[in-house]
Amino acid sequence: MIAVPSLTIENYVKTIYLISTRQQEQPVATGQLADALGVSPGTVTSMAKTLSETGLAEYKPYGGLHLSRSGRRLAMRIIRRHRLIETFLVRTLKLNWDEVHDEAENMEHAVSDLLIDRIDEFLGFPISDPHGDPIPTADGTIIPSEGVRLDQLTPGTTFRLVRVLDQTTGFLQDLSRDGLSIESEGVVRQNEGSFTVEIDKKQLTLAPEKASKLLVQVVAPKRSARAPGPV
Repeated sequence: MIAVPSLTIENYVKTIYLISTRQQEQPVATGQLADALGVSPGTVTSMAKTLSETGLAEYKPYGGLHLSRSGRRLAMRIIRRHRLIETFLVRTLKLNWDEVHDEAENMEHAVSDLLIDRIDEFLGFPISDPHGDPIPTADGTIIPSEGVRLDQLTPGTTFRLVRVLDQTTGFLQDLSRDGLSIESEGVVRQNEGSFTVEIDKKQLTLAPEKASKLLVQVVAPKRSARAPGPV
């Protein structure tokens, strides 16, 4: 493995991990990488050989790429940096959750592991970032977030939003306008024909495609406070 991975190699390794995770650890096709990184298939093929030669990934022509153990460690290191930086920018500098991705992309390759560890400690060792993505620990351990898609819930189910799968700027801004953020709680009111939830006593209709990109946890419904009875 090369001693100091370049920015390009770090981006490739991180992207391979993220795509592979979404598809149950299946190898990542060169075409998928080309689309995700905005480069030509030929460029990806050349880098795939480099990753294989340096021991960061296993590559088989027409079979895709799969990260090696060292490649996975590097991916965890970069993802840890990215998600802690996003968390720091939201909590400390009060940036919106739709503003932090690009900033973290620029900073993740420049900060030291020492600074990241200090940021982690300063923030109280958060386990997830502002979008609900799990943050790897310093030793590379990552605990997958648990949740079900919002569109799979039946009417009457109370939920808490725990992760947003679509983190494009427009999608996050739409959620903000709808009054939705991580830890928002609501109740499913209708899931037939249209999908309707109640958030803070307000009815909100979501397109099924939009609801499918939100992971939630089912929670016990809140009980209304009752007036004390006669003594």
